[in-house]
Amino acid sequence: MLSKKEKDLIKEIWERLTPVAAEIGADALLRMFASYPGTKTYFSHLDISPNSSHLLSHGKKIVLAIAEGAQDISQLTVTLAPLQTLHAYQLRVDPTNFKLLSHSMLVSLACYLGDEFTPVAHAAMDKYLSAFAAVLAEKYR
Repeated sequence: MLSKKEKDLIKEIWERLTPVAAEIGADALLRMFASYPGTKTYFSHLDISPNSSHLLSHGKKIVLAIAEGAQDISQLTVTLAPLQTLHAYQLRVDPTNFKLLSHSMLVSLACYLGDEFTPVAHAAMDKYLSAFAAVLAEKYR
């Protein structure tokens, strides 16, 4: 799946992004909502307008969860177990949305990191976010 070098790169990127977690996460959510309007249905009780406190708060939670998972990718299933249960059984989120968010996150990362988001970083991050989305969707099987 991911080489040691890729895991280290992913971990380093997410550690750098933690201070701007709310902004990166909110940007990814806005991109997802714009590209896939059906995903907004899970947020009808929140103000998801740009720069709203709800959007920034949820965006931060997402990025911090992704960053936490990046600390030890080999334990991703264990790390994400509470989020799996929450999204599958309580929130009942369509698991396809995890893939859609991972694609939107890649775009947000590319915009934020610019030239630092090299093809190697992009490929590693794509693998990681795909694994992250797959782990979140495991409880649906």
